[in-house]
Parts: sequence; C-alpha cells; structure tokens
Amino acid sequence: MGDCESVAPQLEGEENLIAAAKHIVRALGSNKNLTKDVKKILADLGSQLSTMATIDDEGVEGLKSGIEEPLSVVEEKIMSWETDESMIWDSGPDEAFEYLSAVDEARKLIQGLENRCLNGEDEKELLHRAHDVLQLAMQRLEEEFKYLLVQHRQLFEPEHMSFRSSEDDGVDVGSMVSFGDESFEESARRDSVSRTSEECIIDLIHPDVVHDLKCIANSMFMSNYDNECRQAYVTVRKDALDECLFDLEIEKFSIEDVLKMEWGTLNSKIKRWVRAMKVFVRRYLASEKWLCDQIFSELGSANFVCFVEAAKAPMLQLLNFAEALSIGPHQPEKLVRFLDMYEVLADLLLDIDALFPDEAGSSVKVEYHEVLKRLADSVRATLVEFKNAVATNTSTNPFAGGGIHHLTRYVMNYLRLLVDYKDTLNLLLKNDRSVPVLLSPDSSPSTEDESTSNDFSGGVSAMTLHLQSLTSILEANLHEKSKLYRDASLQHFFLMNNIHYMAQKVKNSELRVIFGDKWIRKHNWKFQQHAMDYERATWSTILSFLKDESNSSNSSISRTLLKERLRSFYVAFEEVYRTQTAWLIPDVQLREDLRISTSLKVIQAYRTFVGRQMYHIGEKHIRYNAEEMQDYLLDLFEGSQKSLHNPHR
Repeated sequence: MGDCESVAPQLEGEENLIAAAKHIVRALGSNKNLTKDVKKILADLGSQLSTMATIDDEGVEGLKSGIEEPLSVVEEKIMSWETDESMIWDSGPDEAFEYLSAVDEARKLIQGLENRCLNGEDEKELLHRAHDVLQLAMQRLEEEFKYLLVQHRQLFEPEHMSFRSSEDDGVDVGSMVSFGDESFEESARRDSVSRTSEECIIDLIHPDVVHDLKCIANSMFMSNYDNECRQAYVTVRKDALDECLFDLEIEKFSIEDVLKMEWGTLNSKIKRWVRAMKVFVRRYLASEKWLCDQIFSELGSANFVCFVEAAKAPMLQLLNFAEALSIGPHQPEKLVRFLDMYEVLADLLLDIDALFPDEAGSSVKVEYHEVLKRLADSVRATLVEFKNAVATNTSTNPFAGGGIHHLTRYVMNYLRLLVDYKDTLNLLLKNDRSVPVLLSPDSSPSTEDESTSNDFSGGVSAMTLHLQSLTSILEANLHEKSKLYRDASLQHFFLMNNIHYMAQKVKNSELRVIFGDKWIRKHNWKFQQHAMDYERATWSTILSFLKDESNSSNSSISRTLLKERLRSFYVAFEEVYRTQTAWLIPDVQLREDLRISTSLKVIQAYRTFVGRQMYHIGEKHIRYNAEEMQDYLLDLFEGSQKSLHNPHR
C-alpha cells in the first residue's frame, strides 16, 4: 500500500504542473507588447506542453489497451473449458500446457495491475475481471487435480496377505481347556510378514501423471490457492488410505464394540491388525510419503502437511483398536496377542518417528508412544492375571484316570509359546519385582532357599524367574487337585503323570534354555519319586500276601493260610487290574517303564511264592501262570477299563 500511495500523488502532480505551465504561456501570450522572438518562444513552449499532455493521455489509453487485450485472450481460453465437459489433461499435453500458460498469464496481469495501482474505474474493472478469470481457472485446476489423483490411482493389492485361511481354521489360544499339543502349536504359531514385502515402495499414482500433478500444485500455490490444493489432495488420498485399510480387512470399531467381542472373533481381528499394521506403515504410508514428496517437493512444508493430514485418521483408527484392547480385561488368553501387538508397534517405532517427525505429526507420534506404553502395561498385568488364574483354578471332582490335567497342558504349552517372546518379556519384566519366591510342594525350605540363592547369583533373567514362578504355582495347584483322589496310589500316579509331562515339555523344547538342566533333573527326580510312591501304595499290601511266613510247611493250618493268602492275592490283583486298566499314562515310554518296574516286582514275587508253595497249595488253586500275569500287567494304564473273567482255572 505504501507504493500505491507514493505513485498516485506523483501522477497527479505532473498533470497539474503541465496545466499550470500552459496557463502561464497563455497569459504571457495575451500581452501585445511582446516582440516577435518572445512570441515565437511562447508559441513553441505552448506547442510542447500540448504535446506532453497528449502523450500522457495516450499513455493511459495505451496501458488500458495493453492489459485488456491479453486479458481477453486469457479469459477466452479459460472460459472455453467452462462449457466443455471433457477433462483438460485427457485432451493431451498441448492443451494442458496452454491452459497452465493462460493461468500463468492471468496471474501476471493481476500482479501488473496491482503494482500500478490505477485508480480509474476502467482499471479497477480490469482487475476484477482478471481475478474472476483466475478464480475460475483455480476451480478448474482443483477438479483436474482430483481427477488425476482418482483416475490414475494404482490399486493396492496385498497379494502376500492371506488372512482367512490361517485365522479362521483350527483351535486357538483360549481359556484353560484341553489342547492337543500339535493343534496348540499350529494354531498359536506367530504371524509374520517378510520385511522385503513390507518395505517395498510402490507407485500409488501412475508415474506418468506425477509431473502433471506437480505442475498443477505449483500453479495453485503460486496463485495463493495453496489451501484449496492441499485440501483436494488430502480428501482424495485419505479416501484411498481408508480403502487400503478395507483391503487389509481392517474395520472401524468403537471401544465399546471391541470390549463386547467374543474372544474367537477378537483374536482373529488382532491377527489381522498385526499383519495389516506392518504392511500399512512400511509399505503404504512410506509410499504415500514418497508421493507427497514428488508432488509438493518445491512447495516448502506442503509435502509433510499433506501427508500428515491424509494419514492421521487411518493411523488413529489402527491405534484406537490397540488402545481399546489395552483398557479391556486382561484375560490370560490375551497375553500372546498383547505381545504380538507390542512387538509390531515397537518394531515400527523408528518408522513412525521418521514419517511423523515434526510438530504437525506430533499428535500421531504421541498417541503411538502412549499406546505402546499401555500395551507394555497390559503384558505385565496379563501375566499377573495368568498366574492368578493358574493358582485359583479349582476342581470339584478328581481328574478321570489320573492322566495329564488340562491345566498342565495349557500352562506348559503356553510357556513354550512365550519363549518366542523372550527378548520382549525380558525387556518388559526386567524391573518387575513382583515375582514371589515359592516353595515347591516336594521341596524343603532349606533346599528351595539354596536353589533360589543359586539362581539369583547366576544372573537369571527376569523371564526365567517369572516362568519358574508359574511352574511352581502349577505344581502347588496339582498337589491340591491330587487330594481329590481317595486312593493314595492314584494321587501319586496323577502327580507322576503331570510332573513328567512338565519335565518333558521343558527338556524337549526351547524352554530348556530358559529353565536349565538343574530344573529338569529336579523334576525328573520328582516324578520318579511319585512313581515309586505309587508302586509302594499299590503293591506293598498285595505282595505281602505272597510272603512265606509259615513255621511248618507240612501243617494243615499253614496250608489253609497259604491258600487264603493266594486267594486274597488274586482278589487284590484282579481289583487292581479292573481299576488300573482305566488309569492312563499318555506317554508311551513312561507307561512302559512303569509296567516293567511293576512287572519285575510282582512277577518275581509271584513266581517265588508259587514255586515254593505249589506242593502245599495244589495246582487247582493256581488261577494264572507267571506269563499270564505278565500279560495282564501289560494291559494297565491304557485308559480302557477291563476285568478278568477267569476266576478259576
């Protein structure tokens, strides 16, 4: 405005000066006493002043004509496309170039008029016309910009993502119910997407039109229509990002929706979220950032602002799902999924910081870090809930057949699964002092204290302490469950089965590195001790019938007693057979070992007794020979009840 105010008085002063000079010349010329020479000088001066005035008037008219003519040409070019329904950039590069040139000319005419600050009505009318033409052109360029973004969008096809086939089949980590080992491991396998496919930059818009988009953006920004250009880009690309999430099978859910979901459905959604998060950030957002850089590279921070505005809502949609899970209940079955979600967010942390580095992206980055922290808290809280669930898992009836309890299978398979997350768990649990020092049911306080002291001095990891704590809680629970059996031999049989299963799971998996050989030796000793206690509780009384305690082998009383003892032995043996054929040892090797150990004791005692007392007892009282007895012992522990139907030979 300062320039305009200084130029106007200058023009007005020049006009007044010429008019005053002409007035003086006319006044002097009216004097009749002037000489011819003076009159000639005044006449020449008057002529020159008239010429100057004429030139000035012609200059103004020339200026008007010099603007109006090119403006009319530009106006005609711009207006010609207002009635044409086709798109300029579909008509070829020449038409597009001519249109952008016309826009550039309109902008220059406006700048020229504004710099001259002409005050006449005609000049103001020209300026209004030029602004109207430029506004029409900007509206058209905005339409063309959107059209190119939509029409030449490259479809995103996550061909490497196959969700339903792996998610919706089979059993998954659920509540504490029975799992077959193979189905558990298959269903609980961690999901992964190769980094090669994640990090590949793709062309979201066909490369042939990127230069055209850049030219349109430059023209709109230079014409002070930068807000309209940015808004057009954000509107189109945000829709494209939303469609990408749809292609990745990510749905919009409120916190209430997530909290109401059944676990089976929620588990499937989490798996999809984990896979989609990697692809969306590393592949799609990285490509979106690249597209913004290509189009807006010459326009300051516009590339970053456009990217953030387009990506913000889809990113918050993904983060809101994780946040909803973190504030929900921390059931044990969610632990692995919490770890999956935490790991993928931690893995993408550097990517997010790079994509949203400045203040404009701070809201996304802050929310991202907050959700990551909440998931870490959820992992710790869920592990505590897991321990509580194991400790408080109660039964009203004894487990049929004394086999491996569902709880034992669940916990040990779960621990095997947690080994895959050992680095993450050690990181999250390293400052957690909530691990209780538990006494195992079969250990004396002094032994346990010594073991604990040795563990801490050996620099045991945080994860090891937590997992050992879990197995101690499990053992304590199993001892409580064993008390539901009235038969002492079945109590030991049940504990033998379950502790053997625990030891084998650790020995034959990656858990061995976590627990160590000392733990394995200790639990091998435990189940072997329970096996011996089972044999003692089952067979000690029965084999006592086969002891030869008679003082006179020829007395009739001794013979009667021997026959009664043998009969009692058969009754007891047949009852054991009827009962313990229904008992189950799932592990083949353990079953064979216990059969052999039992057979050695029973058959040896039976052979000795029959061999010594056959003469006094008589063959008719012998129901089974040693080979038959041995075969019957091989029927034990199969989990299918049988009875002996040959009470007399």
